[in-house]
Amino acid sequence: QVQLVESGGGLVQPGGSLRLSCAASGFTFSMYDMGWFRQASGKEREFVAGIGWTAGNLYYADSVKGRFTISRDNAKNTVYLQMNSLKPEDTAVYSCAAKGHWTNQDMRTSRAYDHWGQGTQVTVSS
Repeated sequence: QVQLVESGGGLVQPGGSLRLSCAASGFTFSMYDMGWFRQASGKEREFVAGIGWTAGNLYYADSVKGRFTISRDNAKNTVYLQMNSLKPEDTAVYSCAAKGHWTNQDMRTSRAYDHWGQGTQVTVSS
């Protein structure tokens, strides 16, 4: 059974940091590209960051470039999102997702992904 379980969300002040984790099970994690998406209340889901199966390809939304870093540990079947210099507009539910590396779909589009986690809430507020 495929599972993606996010953790690490919470309430943080503007300018603060959080590290999100996504633990994967039920599939061969090392063969999958991984992505982070977020959805703010009343808005559509949007791409945040993506990392290829070999970690050789990294993608970031313009809104988070220079502040967020995606990484993965294939030995632990886990993908991370380090978020620094957080802003109130970063408030959203953050979800991780997995897609087989053999598909040639754009990692920045949600429809490319086969498996999704439930999400973790990140709230940036003073």
